[in-house]
Amino acid sequence: MQQLYIGTLWYAVFLFSTVTHEAAHSLAAHKLGDSTAHKLGLMTFDPVVHMRRSPFGMVLVPIVSFIFGGWMIGWASVPVDRYWAHQNKKSSALVSLAGPLANITLVIIAIVVIRVGLFFNIFQTPEHINFQQAVSAPPGLANSFALLISIVFSLNLVLAMFNLLPFPPLDGHCLPYLFLNKTDSEKYERFFANPNFSIVGLIIAWNLFGYIFSPIHLFVINILYTGISHYG
Repeated sequence: MQQLYIGTLWYAVFLFSTVTHEAAHSLAAHKLGDSTAHKLGLMTFDPVVHMRRSPFGMVLVPIVSFIFGGWMIGWASVPVDRYWAHQNKKSSALVSLAGPLANITLVIIAIVVIRVGLFFNIFQTPEHINFQQAVSAPPGLANSFALLISIVFSLNLVLAMFNLLPFPPLDGHCLPYLFLNKTDSEKYERFFANPNFSIVGLIIAWNLFGYIFSPIHLFVINILYTGISHYG
C-alpha cells in the first residue's frame, strides 16, 4: 500500500509537470505565430487531452518505469507547423525553450516552498538527501507534502535538464538557432534533417545524462541547503 501511495504521488506530479511543459510549448507557439497546437486543444492543463495524444509516453512508460526503477519518466508532444518553424527558426527555438523553462519555474517554486516550510519548522532537513527526498517532515500530512514537493523538485529538474541537452529530438537541439545567422541556421538544419539523428540523439542523451545530472542535482541542492557537499 505504501508503494501504491508513493506511485500515485509520482504519477500526479508526472502528469502535472509534463502537461505544464507541453502547455508552455503550445502557448509560446501560439503567441509567436504557430497556432497548430492551440487549434487542436493542446494549450491546456487537462492531462486527458495530452494522454489521448501520447498514451504510451503518458501512461504505460511512466507506470512501468516506476515499477522497475522507483521513479517515473515518460513524454508527451505537441505538433508544430514545420513550414512555420523553417521560416521562423529563432521563434521556433524560443518555443522549444518554453517547455524546459516551465519545468525550471516549477523547480524554483518547489525551492521556495521548501525554504518557507523549513523557516516555519513544517519541514526538516533530511539526514540523507537523495533523488526522492529533498526535504522531510514528521509523520502525517506534513510528511506527505514533503514527499510531494520533493518529487516536484527532482522530477522537474530532470525534465528541464534532459530536454535542454543539445541532441535531436530534444528541445536543446533547437537553441543554436538563437545565435546562428540565416546561412548557418540552414546548414545546421540540413545537417540534422536525417530522422536517424533523432534515434542516435536519444541514445547519446540517455547514456550521458546520468553523468551530467548528478553534479547539477548537487549544485541545486547546495542552493537549497548551503554547505551540503554530498548526499545519498
